Order: sequence, then structure tokens, then C-alpha cells
Amino acid sequence: MAAAQHTPSLEKSLIYIRNLENCPPAYLNDPGRKDFFEIVWLQDELPLHAVRPEETQGRGDWIYLIPPYRVHQLNKAGKNGILLSFKRDFLDEADKEFYLDIFKIFNIQGEFSCLPLTPANAAELAKSYQLLEEEYQSESNFLILKAILRVFLLKLIRIKEHVFTSQDVNQKRVYEFMLLLEKNYQQERNADYYAAELGLSAKRLNQVLKEKLDKTAMQLIHDRIILEAKRQIIHSENTLKEIAYELGFTDRPYFSRFFKKQTGQAPEDFQKMARQHIESKFNTLV
Repeated sequence: MAAAQHTPSLEKSLIYIRNLENCPPAYLNDPGRKDFFEIVWLQDELPLHAVRPEETQGRGDWIYLIPPYRVHQLNKAGKNGILLSFKRDFLDEADKEFYLDIFKIFNIQGEFSCLPLTPANAAELAKSYQLLEEEYQSESNFLILKAILRVFLLKLIRIKEHVFTSQDVNQKRVYEFMLLLEKNYQQERNADYYAAELGLSAKRLNQVLKEKLDKTAMQLIHDRIILEAKRQIIHSENTLKEIAYELGFTDRPYFSRFFKKQTGQAPEDFQKMARQHIESKFNTLV
């Protein structure tokens, strides 16, 4: 089976690779994008998001990992770099450990996560990417393409784990907390649960999270619930009442009060704004 880079619609494609400067509006506006994992590799560019001064000295290489059903898009217009998108179907679900690792690196920070690449990391990834692009362009063998993508993703997993765990013990605790949160936020919304799972007191957990993320455990739990609510409002056909119940709220008014307290706007207003945003076909992160 050949890679379907020439298919006008993404519906029948499993993988899509382009230089950012050659990425056509047909891709950017295709509703099928919501089903794809996206890797945006900026090369010798400033980051697309705000970073702390100590995190960058200017231009560099940045990897953005954007999960399916993301709430917003990153504005990549005019940037130098690479876009690599693939569907979940392109992964081998039988290899559960690898499959879960992919979900972890894409979902760990919700809407998107960003990896600053060292020159050594960028050079290492470039080797795999060159093979991947050559196979994609030749449309010769689906299994080879899938195998090379796996190598590329395994290298990304290694880089991301190093970024999250090599700095200090508290950074590792943040990483472990975010993994626990992603797995349990629907059922467990008390900071004490996460602290106990990590072998910490709730007070110590909050100290660590405030130091690294400037938020408490409860704030991060609420952020994750709001992110899921936004995703469902935008991408599902469920009513606001159905979304409220699915997220564990006892009634619609309770959900509305919670949403407005966290975001500053009612879910109805967010839904209206999101529809207008989609209809305008903006490709931005807002």
C-alpha cells in the first residue's frame, strides 16, 4: 500500500509529509486533520509559543507534538521546517507499550507539547527523517514506511523522556504526575489521590508543581477537565448537557458554573466562538 500524499482529501490517507513552506491550504483546511497526530519540526526558527528567557537564546530547532482532536491550531505560515502527520491506524496497536508511549508524549501537556532540540538531537532525528521522506516520496512500500516512522517516533520518545526526567528529581515528579493525571482525571479529582500515588504529601506535591509549572495540583486537574470539555464542544456531536454528564458533573448548571469560573465565559459562548473560528478557517493558536 503506497503513502497517499497525492490524495486531495485526508480521509483516505494514513500519513502526510510536507515542508511547511509547501503545505497547501487544502491540508490546513481539511476537516480530516482532527484525526491526525501532527509533528511540526521548526528548523532554525523562533518558537511558536512563549518561552521563558532561559529556555532559548534565539532561533533553533523545535518539535511540536499536537494530538488528534486538539482544540486549536498552531500558526505555521511562512515557517521553515517539516510537517509530519499520521493517523492512529498507522500505529501497531498490538505493541501496547509503544502505543501508550505515543499517547503519552503527545498528550502529556494537553493541547500540544514542545521539545527544544539540541544540535545533536536534531542531527540524529534528521537521519531517520531523511529515510522516511525518501520512502514516502517513492510510494514504494507501506511496511517499510511504517517501520521507519516507528524508529523516528522512538527517537522522539527518548528525547522527550530525557527532557522531562534529566533535569532534577522534581521534574521527574512533574512528569509522573502528568501521566497519572492523563490516565485518571475523569475519575480522580482530588489532589490527595495523586500525592499518595507519588508517595508525597499533598502539600509537597503542590510545592513541586508550583515551582515547575506555577500551578497547584487542583488547578492542573481543572485545566485538564476544561481541555476535555473544549475538545468535546468543538469536535463531538454531543449536547452541552451530554458533555457535562460525560465529564462527571451532576447537572448542566453545575458544569456551566465550573466552566465559566475556569475560563471566564459560559460554555455556550465558547461553543459559539469556536464555530465562528472554524468557519473563518483561521489557523492559529488562541
